[in-house]
Amino acid sequence: QVQLAESGGGLVQAGGSLKLSCVAAGRTFSRSVMAWFRQAPGKEREFVAAIGSSSGTTNYADSVQGRFTITRDDIKNTVYLEMNVLNPEDTAVYYCAARTAGFVAISSRSSGYAYWGQGTQVTVSS
Repeated sequence: QVQLAESGGGLVQAGGSLKLSCVAAGRTFSRSVMAWFRQAPGKEREFVAAIGSSSGTTNYADSVQGRFTITRDDIKNTVYLEMNVLNPEDTAVYYCAARTAGFVAISSRSSGYAYWGQGTQVTVSS
């Protein structure tokens, strides 16, 4: 079992930056593919970014490519999402997710992730 807790959300002006953190409780973090998803009001949850386990391979949604960076610290059991040049379309609840340990493929589908955090609100004002 993996428990995830996000933090770092808040209100920021367009063009600004935020860095989200997600701390995982459990012994399998280093072997788990980690990802960030987001869900805006009235919209479906969408993939933002993912990072592999041992390889550190990353994948991004087209809408955030070049602006967002996902990283991980396996010593701290933490995955980060650094968000730059934010715009109002980035406003959403951001969720951290983990694949079951041993599944090494990065997935952009929410169904590929077994564990989810409670989410942290990011609001970008124009």
